[in-house]
Amino acid sequence: MSKLENTWKKYFPETPFDYTFLDENFDKLYESEQRQATLFTSFACIAIFIACLGLLGLSAFAISQRIKEIGVRKVLGASTQSIVSLLSKDFLRLVVVAAVFAFPIAWYAMHNWLKDFAYRTDIHWWVFVIAGILAALVAFVTVSLQAIKAAVSNPVNSLRTE
Repeated sequence: MSKLENTWKKYFPETPFDYTFLDENFDKLYESEQRQATLFTSFACIAIFIACLGLLGLSAFAISQRIKEIGVRKVLGASTQSIVSLLSKDFLRLVVVAAVFAFPIAWYAMHNWLKDFAYRTDIHWWVFVIAGILAALVAFVTVSLQAIKAAVSNPVNSLRTE
């Protein structure tokens, strides 16, 4: 750097030697995108947590409304797996409906954001499939916790109040 500075002062003595590195310039260009990615990731995690809490509350309410039905099914020989699948099926259906509405909107928003970049990439269909599978998995685990708790409970306690 000192040799470059001496050469610069030799040819341009009245102009100060001011330099920057190219990688620093690129970092400054993409600094806002990096901050935006961190912000989106943080808010996405918070939104997923709140959605799981809401789904947990909704499943607990729905299961408490059907506790007598679960007791009757257990008395008649239903397995824990069949009760869990019965209770989870409704919630997974809602996740699929939400995905059908959300995927085109997400594709449109990402397509418009990515078109402003010089070296752009396309959004592949499998990204949405993986997102849908992960959303269904999170919903299934959240609902299954409550469903398993209801399925392994003693049916006598729920039917005794009749």
